[in-house]
Order: sequence, then structure tokens, then C-alpha cells
Amino acid sequence: MKIYTRKGDAGDTGLLFGGARVGKDSPRIEAAGTVDEAVAALGVARAAIGAVTDRTEARLNELIIRLQRELFVVGAEIATHKVRRARLTDGVSRVTADMVTALETEIDTLTTTHPMPAEFVVPGESVTGAALDLARAITRRAERRVVVLAEGGDLPDSQVVRYLNRLADLLFVMARVADGGFRPVR
Repeated sequence: MKIYTRKGDAGDTGLLFGGARVGKDSPRIEAAGTVDEAVAALGVARAAIGAVTDRTEARLNELIIRLQRELFVVGAEIATHKVRRARLTDGVSRVTADMVTALETEIDTLTTTHPMPAEFVVPGESVTGAALDLARAITRRAERRVVVLAEGGDLPDSQVVRYLNRLADLLFVMARVADGGFRPVR
């Protein structure tokens, strides 16, 4: 099987579940592409951890892999036309309220053991933390792109905006954990 199909050479791409072809510059594809960027940035964060040497690194590594896989679910939901939403499967190709709640639980757990700074934080205290901050910023952009879809009625009854909002919060917390503390800006 060849990796290239040539189907997108004219600047369009197909949606999931037999959806129509849309321009690669469409808001839906822009949102899905931004989610893909977040997955890649999380890969950089995971690679920055490298060989896991302690419980904190192991926990972050495990959490990053889970979040990357969950972002595939986000991407699948975004890449499905609203008339094909009935074909989505909860937790596989559709984001669920339980997935949002699970992110909140992670935030609560991490902030219990790693208090968050009260001051403005400048990213870059650690390579892993900086990569997580980059993933957070990309996730916020994905959230803005998805809001456009949601407001246009293209994601009816979707949890994707809530999920991305909570994910960005979790990534901020994870970056602070990776940094092992913080240094306030003065």
C-alpha cells in the first residue's frame, strides 16, 4: 500500500465515514490540523522526558500518551460531517462528558500534590515543561478553531470545546509539574 493517494492534490480532502470532500483550508480541516499539531507537540514533550527515572516522569509520560490518544478521538469527531455524527462511537471517535471529567480529576490530583504558582509563569524552566506549554498554546488555538465550528452548528451536542478547554488547563498544570516548581516573574 502506498502512503500517497494523490486524491488531495487539488487542495481538498475527504472527511471520515464517507463524508464529502472539503477544501484543506476549510474551518473543519484547520481545526483537525491544529489538533494534530497538539498531538505532535505532546510527542516532543514525551521525548523530552526521555528515559523515565522517577515517579513524576513516569506519571507525566503515561498521561501524555493517554492525552495523545484522546486527541485522536477529538480529531475523529472534528473530521466527521454533522450528517454522519450517528456513526461516531463514544470514546473512540466522539468525545464524552466522562473524558472531560477525567481531565478535571487529573488536574485536581496534580494540583493537590504540586501547588500552582500565584504569579505569571514564563515557560522554559525545563525542556519538558516548555514542550507542554507549547502543546497548551496549540491546544488553545485548536479550541478557538473548534469554537468556530460549534458556533456554525457543525458540532451539535459535542463535548470537544469543553474537552480542549480542560486539556489546556491540564497541560498548564503538567508543565508546572515538569518544571518541578516555578520561578515567579519579577
